[in-house]
Amino acid sequence: MSPAHRVVMLAAHADNRVIGDQGRIPWHLPEDFAHFKRETLGNTLVMGRATWDSIGRPLPGRTTVVVTRDPGWSAEGALVAHSLEEAIRTATELDSEPGRDVVIAGGGQVYAQAMPHATHQVLTEVHCQPAGDAFYPEFDRSQWRETRREPGPAGDLAYEWVWLERVG
Repeated sequence: MSPAHRVVMLAAHADNRVIGDQGRIPWHLPEDFAHFKRETLGNTLVMGRATWDSIGRPLPGRTTVVVTRDPGWSAEGALVAHSLEEAIRTATELDSEPGRDVVIAGGGQVYAQAMPHATHQVLTEVHCQPAGDAFYPEFDRSQWRETRREPGPAGDLAYEWVWLERVG
């Protein structure tokens, strides 16, 4: 991987690590969608096929690499990779421009596979405990340094945006 590229895990997770339930996000935070857009514009997204299916289309201003085991799968507006390593390699080869990030955008299995490769995490910590079937992976906080934390706008549901950088 090029040293010019960071591998950023970008996710919103509840206090119980839930990120999804039956293909849907278990909360509605419009400000967090805007945050996602700010953090990903101009970068390459790597996501699993179920995450792609839940979005339903390519996101403007971003290139998307979809990880799938299905050798026959394709979708207009998506590049296909058959492993996470292939997806990261494809994403870094797409653009040699410094400052471009490879953004891991879900789901649970892709996050778990990507954690060892991640250099940064941008998390939305949503303070609730919904039921769900997809989870953000546990990670050793001692391997990460918090560089920034901002409260989300006041509303019915409290949340914070947190930026982490791998140490060592």
